[in-house]
Amino acid sequence: MDFKDYYQTLGVARDASADDIKKAFRKLARKYHPDVSKEPGAEARMKDINEANAVLSDPEKRALYDQMGSGHQPGQPFQPQPGWDSNFEFSGADAADSSDFFASLFGRAGGARRSGAYRMRGEDHHAKVEIGLQDAYRGASRTISLRRPRVDEHGQVVLEDHTLDVRIPKGVKEGQHIRLSGQGAPGEGGAPAGDLYLEIRFTPDARYRVDGRDVHETVPVTPWEAALGGPIDVPTPSGAVPLTVPAGSQTGRKLRLKSRGIPGDPPGDLYVVLEVVLPPADNDAARRLYETMARDLHFDPRRTAGA
Repeated sequence: MDFKDYYQTLGVARDASADDIKKAFRKLARKYHPDVSKEPGAEARMKDINEANAVLSDPEKRALYDQMGSGHQPGQPFQPQPGWDSNFEFSGADAADSSDFFASLFGRAGGARRSGAYRMRGEDHHAKVEIGLQDAYRGASRTISLRRPRVDEHGQVVLEDHTLDVRIPKGVKEGQHIRLSGQGAPGEGGAPAGDLYLEIRFTPDARYRVDGRDVHETVPVTPWEAALGGPIDVPTPSGAVPLTVPAGSQTGRKLRLKSRGIPGDPPGDLYVVLEVVLPPADNDAARRLYETMARDLHFDPRRTAGA
């Protein structure tokens, strides 16, 4: 079953007023009514026009249609969400002529509402929230602003700003969803509201690469630290951590700091990748040191590599 865009059928905008919808329907009815129209396919076209008008001219049904059809395009496959129960019943000769799409939303019905209120759980909403990697280590608080639909006093769906204070728990991973119960769209007929799902994104940081709960960090070291080995302090998202550089290390050597990744059960690890950085030969003393090494060390990395 494909989605039907009733606004497109009547040729009106989604925020069209009741008067705009009435005028559009009358104009199209004069053109396509089978009793007077000579347009090809006028009868089928008039059926679609009547169906669109039956929904959009009724504030209650229009609000429900807007809520159910949000994000769909004409011709896209459509299936009402589980738990949908509009409890409408049809009265009138057009019951047999209503489309499968119309019937899926309002029953073979849509004319007069049955006694008793319809119920429909509110839609779930989704949003993204960006945090620093450090926030994943210790938790954080965020104030987020969302725009969510509300049915106004005229039965039209309008967007209003909504602010939430959100607690980001310690140990969240990138891509993880945090569920805020009841913070989605309001329900209809006393049904519960939907939920809000926040997707966690980490602020890009050139120092770190995150893989699940594991964190990879490139740490610069001096040539003497790499050659001789010794203790250094490594800056990490949770603070400075002491690390012993093994003697004879080269650029690219990877050292593992167990359980120093993103907290969890179990926590991730922090992988330190060493990068040997040469001091610049930008003064006489530095140049003399390099000249002494060149003369005394007899080191040729190309020969060592077999070149």
